[in-house]
Amino acid sequence: QGQRRRGQRRQRRQPARRGGGKMAEGGDTQTTATHELQAEEELRVEVDWGATVFLTLVKGSAEIFGTEVAVGQRISLSGEKVAVFTWTGATVQIEGAPEVVYASSETLMVPYANTHEALEARRRAARTAGAAGGPGGAGGQPQGPRTIIVGPTDVGKSTLCRVLLNYAARLGWQPTLLDLDIGQGTVTIPGTLAAAPVEAPAAAEEGLRAEAPLVYFFGHTSPSERPELYKQLLARLVGTLESRAETAGPLVRSSGWLINTMGWVEGLGYQMLLHTIDVTKADVVLVLGQERLYSQISTAMKSRKGVEVVKLPSSPGAVPRNTDYRRKSRMQRVREYFYGPKNDMSPHSSSARFDELQVYRVGGAPRAPSSALPIGAEAKQDPLKLTKVQWAPDMVHSVLAVSHAETVDDVLRTNVAGFIYVTDVDVTKGRVTYMAPCPGPLPGKLLLTGSIKWLES
Repeated sequence: QGQRRRGQRRQRRQPARRGGGKMAEGGDTQTTATHELQAEEELRVEVDWGATVFLTLVKGSAEIFGTEVAVGQRISLSGEKVAVFTWTGATVQIEGAPEVVYASSETLMVPYANTHEALEARRRAARTAGAAGGPGGAGGQPQGPRTIIVGPTDVGKSTLCRVLLNYAARLGWQPTLLDLDIGQGTVTIPGTLAAAPVEAPAAAEEGLRAEAPLVYFFGHTSPSERPELYKQLLARLVGTLESRAETAGPLVRSSGWLINTMGWVEGLGYQMLLHTIDVTKADVVLVLGQERLYSQISTAMKSRKGVEVVKLPSSPGAVPRNTDYRRKSRMQRVREYFYGPKNDMSPHSSSARFDELQVYRVGGAPRAPSSALPIGAEAKQDPLKLTKVQWAPDMVHSVLAVSHAETVDDVLRTNVAGFIYVTDVDVTKGRVTYMAPCPGPLPGKLLLTGSIKWLES
């Protein structure tokens, strides 16, 4: 904290230095380069898919997205874009050929640290009020800040969320992460709404490792596919978390929530964003990178007591991600689920008869024929109706969710236990072969399918 305060004073005394450092682009040869970082500078490293680069802190102090890096720690990077930041100066060694590497003094870590301090004050106030028996949120007990991070794509929402989570965990808090960005997936695979307590800073190399996350399967990478289903699952996720908060200890309640959202902020996306703020009862809204969105949300929140809307600039290190990069990132997240971030897990292959595993799709009921409807009426699908899906060869490469539900009626109200990957469907023998992250029988017989596919190769 002392380092942060010194950094804040420097930021106030001195204008930001522009063009700090030289950019080096390459990828043609394996090299070892040493980079000297001044106080409040960051080294931005971009590594292409299929390439591997090693990063080592030689001396000084540094952090990656709020996680401290130890001197001598050798960190492997592949298909990643990271920023190594130092408050006091550092020497960093890069082995390999990153796509891009450069140092910059244009960083948002000072305003991020200020944001953390403001949330820290709210957490301490909630803890003090709880100890004094004051009123609060769920169960009438004081709760820490519920912070939602919003903004268009590629402005640094996930980065800010990770920094704030790591800073809180480094001080002993246990904030709950709500990952609502179904297009990418931070807690688990894409196509899910998930939540997990963060009890320790994320490892610089592996990222967040959630233990026993609460996961609901949406099955698609855009809420426009099933907006009513998205709202239903969001309500279930928040309701379950609030029920748990009633019996959670004061540390968990005071730590609050950090909510990461998708980058769809226009039209229906904006309306769903407002719905998310309302359902989660967020009391701090951090708006990144768009003045118009900040103005819209500020106006919409005027009628809500106790909601603070804060504008932050987009990250200068944020890099636009094209469709191909997003697709590869999603595939990598699925691969990590089965093989681990370090490729050190061995998934297990099993098979079952068709009648042993039932597959359902949400919102896939056929429309009623127009001849069966009143004159002028249009056929509509029930967006929340479960439709049984027959096993077929086109289900190969599908990622299916294994529901905890014991009956079909409970599927939409129940979280999922995990996921399997379909490798073969033999119609002649009536058997399906699948890959699971661990051996043994599946924890449920009811499966959910959507549009999530994965080609293992």
